[in-house]
Amino acid sequence: MAEVIQVLVPGGQANPGPPLGPALGPLGVNIKQIVDEINEKTKAFNGMQVPVKVIVDAQKNVSIEVGTPPTSALIMQELAISKGSGTPGVDFVGDLSMDATVKIAKMKMDSMLAPTLKNAVKEVIGTCVSIGVTVEGKKVKEILKDIAEGKYDNVLSPAPPAPTS
Repeated sequence: MAEVIQVLVPGGQANPGPPLGPALGPLGVNIKQIVDEINEKTKAFNGMQVPVKVIVDAQKNVSIEVGTPPTSALIMQELAISKGSGTPGVDFVGDLSMDATVKIAKMKMDSMLAPTLKNAVKEVIGTCVSIGVTVEGKKVKEILKDIAEGKYDNVLSPAPPAPTS
């Protein structure tokens, strides 16, 4: 039976200390090799906590699954802020562009329940509310109304298939 170890590691900066080392040690695997592979796979999320799943089967074969950081962490990285607002809805700490919102939604799409990019963007905008961030300079109700009216359909619709000849 496979052993599964789930941990949060700093992107690109995992080390053989806790929580990885003590969990992997008893399994008799090469900890340094696993840490190096995790760091390679998570380097794009530098400075953010990244969920990682290490699976070790009975033959000591190792597979590593890397999740994406929380949506709030991606928003804060995009805006280069260290924390959200203490009073969201009153004080705003940043303004996210629609392009950045779409980029984050695409990164999180696999782990979201949203069936479309438009719905995924709405989920990201919902997270913006809780950390005190506006989108395109607008409060959430305004931007969601604009999305419902189709003002951002050019950015939120999938690209049409390329014509075939």
